[in-house]
Amino acid sequence: MLDGDPTVAGVRNLTQVEAAERARLLDVTGYDITLDLSGAISGSQTFRSTTAVTFRSSEPGASTFIEVAAQSVRSATLNGAPVDISEWSAERGLTLTALAADNTLVVDADFSYSASGQGLHRSVDPVDKEVYLYSQFETADAQRVYACFDQPDLKSVYIWHATVPAHWAVVSNSPVIRVDDIPDNDLKIVHFGQSVRMSTYITALCAGPYHEVRDSHDGIDLGVYCRASMARYLDADDILTVTKQGFDFFHEQFGVRYPLPKYDQLWVPDFNAGAMENFGCVTHAEAHYIFRSQVTDFEYEQRANTILHELAHMWFGNLVTMRWWNDLWLNESFAEWASHWCNTNATRFTDAWTTFLSVRKNWGYRQDQLSSTHPVYCEMPDLEAVEVNFDGITYAKGASVLKQLVAYVGIDPFLAGLRSYFARHAWGNATFDDLLSELEVASGRELRKFAAQWLETAQVNTLRPDLAIGPDGTYEAVAVLQEAPAEYPVLRTHRIGVGLYDIDGDRLVRRERLEVDVTGERTPLPQLTGVRAADVLLLNDDDLTYAKLRLDERSMANVVQHIAGFESSLSRALCWAAAWDMVRDAELAARDYVALVTAGLPAERDINLVTATLRQGASTLAFYADPAWAPTGWAALADVARSSLGAAEPGSGFQLAWARAYSSAARSESDLAVLRGWLDGAGVPDGLSIDTELRWSVLQSLAAKGFVGPDEIEAELASDRTASGEREATFARALLPEAGSKAEVWRRLVSDTALPNWEHRALLQGFQHPTQTQLTAQYIEPYFEAVGPVWAKRDSEPAQEFVMLAYPAYQVSEATVAATEAWLTQEGHPAPLRRLVAEGKDGIVRALRARLRDASAT
Repeated sequence: MLDGDPTVAGVRNLTQVEAAERARLLDVTGYDITLDLSGAISGSQTFRSTTAVTFRSSEPGASTFIEVAAQSVRSATLNGAPVDISEWSAERGLTLTALAADNTLVVDADFSYSASGQGLHRSVDPVDKEVYLYSQFETADAQRVYACFDQPDLKSVYIWHATVPAHWAVVSNSPVIRVDDIPDNDLKIVHFGQSVRMSTYITALCAGPYHEVRDSHDGIDLGVYCRASMARYLDADDILTVTKQGFDFFHEQFGVRYPLPKYDQLWVPDFNAGAMENFGCVTHAEAHYIFRSQVTDFEYEQRANTILHELAHMWFGNLVTMRWWNDLWLNESFAEWASHWCNTNATRFTDAWTTFLSVRKNWGYRQDQLSSTHPVYCEMPDLEAVEVNFDGITYAKGASVLKQLVAYVGIDPFLAGLRSYFARHAWGNATFDDLLSELEVASGRELRKFAAQWLETAQVNTLRPDLAIGPDGTYEAVAVLQEAPAEYPVLRTHRIGVGLYDIDGDRLVRRERLEVDVTGERTPLPQLTGVRAADVLLLNDDDLTYAKLRLDERSMANVVQHIAGFESSLSRALCWAAAWDMVRDAELAARDYVALVTAGLPAERDINLVTATLRQGASTLAFYADPAWAPTGWAALADVARSSLGAAEPGSGFQLAWARAYSSAARSESDLAVLRGWLDGAGVPDGLSIDTELRWSVLQSLAAKGFVGPDEIEAELASDRTASGEREATFARALLPEAGSKAEVWRRLVSDTALPNWEHRALLQGFQHPTQTQLTAQYIEPYFEAVGPVWAKRDSEPAQEFVMLAYPAYQVSEATVAATEAWLTQEGHPAPLRRLVAEGKDGIVRALRARLRDASAT
């Protein structure tokens, strides 16, 4: 794809206008798909796919097109007559003319196995050399495996047939109905039953010698799969427990049963995202969610949340599907909201809303303050626009709006409207307007103004308390001030809690909580006049709305001294989030935030808050601290991490979290020597297991700082010759602070188009490091020379990763801003690419402001 050429690399860049016209013209009645995957184990780069698709046309004689992103097309017939394939290309698809009222199209083509995680991905396990395949079709990559009308509102039913090695398992949306053995060739043909009606992007086929665990629950057949070499790490019992809890909860709340006879979940290698909601055949990222070593409850909760997110999609997204990608936000926002709602009410992770705030919502706040901010709902003119919109606004802000909507109408009316929506639109396509209509009927409230205010406007408001305390210690006046950025001057209606907290020994005890609606620039709270002033006045208590928060001076001073005293983890999270926002907005010096972290975090009792806040502390030092002071901050963070891991319960998740932080923050010779000793078994704190994953983390930290070299990395890989080990070793090599090593990493990133996605990602993650800013400063200009060609030649996932991860984010200088602006002024760059590069500049501009604020704190 060249700059300005209206294609997504290797697939047709379908426009909304084209999709609407094709949906008006066609009714797709069925697909019969035959794949020959027998060559996968012998290294074949392609597979044969024959698709028979039946469809009706409302206008006999009309023309249309079908997507076929193949390597080559052998033949195509429409109603028995040959189709001219001379003008076919992967980017254009196949033109179909002279349609009949009822049509049968047969396309015989050879498609490429993927190494990018899009289409039919092929992965070789280095442990046993076995080959594993899995499909990934969202947004529009089904066309990389079979000829199809690849848009969400042309739903159909599907029958799959796959020829595979005899020892393989094959999983699809429907159960297997027959297997034909071909003993002479050590092959078999697996036939699947006809699927339910669904969109192309949630069809799926996975194949390989997967390890399988089966169970059943409430009449649903359950399957859990992973690679054979990972079977010993697969804690299927925990996975199935969460899955069953999710089914029970959603069945009760949604009032509609899961409509398929089976529900399979596969943990697959080299996956780009966290998971994918293929109907009845969900794929998860093995690297994220199969734990080879000890992890904390942060990781277990993240896995549970992902399991529940994909399960919620079975209803919202699969049973009822968006008509076009304009409502991508609703698909993902609903699953995001529902997963945390279910986690809180049905699993052991009862503080999941705290995690939502500290992890997911902060992602939304960050995304919403970039120059690329957009309304939650926005028009998607084509697929290329969709690809870059899987962001914090689509997921986290949208889910926050739904959370606010539930608070506004009440959970019971919300669920009543949801059940009506499922009943009315099951097996079809719908829009947010359809859902809103059902919610209005169920709640008796007019919701269009709410929707317009929250979904059709961009950016985030800030809420500040404005108060006066009289000589008798009571409030003379209290008001909530609402602010909006000058470029987006929208003041919204916020339903918030207002908490009054008093110091009681070491505790901050909530004395009272009000629930009020904040509107306009100033909302007085007369009900607090004459009330004894609280030690902490906390706006948005219980986190009902989506807004940045500020504390008054009295409250902030008490929070600094007593942040661990809040009984509720959500209250603590709100205060940590407010402080983090203030650093990012240059209202709080980075060194003061680090002081708060080092003083207050060791007493924190929520592992998710510890994990998220430690990451924010490290980001503060890397980006927002004055470089002249940052070494002091890193030393302080390393000191508190070392003392906290020593004080933590041996073998606990808190000990592990602090050990990881110590490994990352260590900069001094003495601290690095301690870490080197850990690898040799020397000086290891009681209870801390230096197991496989922690060993790699320590080794990578030492590699980045020049404390170990290639020999140590190779020795570690020799003891972990697995897919995970190869990924970790690649990351460690890329981190080495040597000019020649960096040059080779860069050469591979920009020149090697055959890099598999896992290796591409590991090289990118290791290329830059906050201790290596001088070493990688020379790659600012090469980045801007390479970013256009890389975008044009790569599949969308690796292209986006290069743009974002190779951007010189650690080069916080006016020169980086100027270089970015010079590139942005050039003509011809595609809008999605321009957006991602501009987001990189936003980070530099914000960091410059924060560093100036921190330097002034001296």
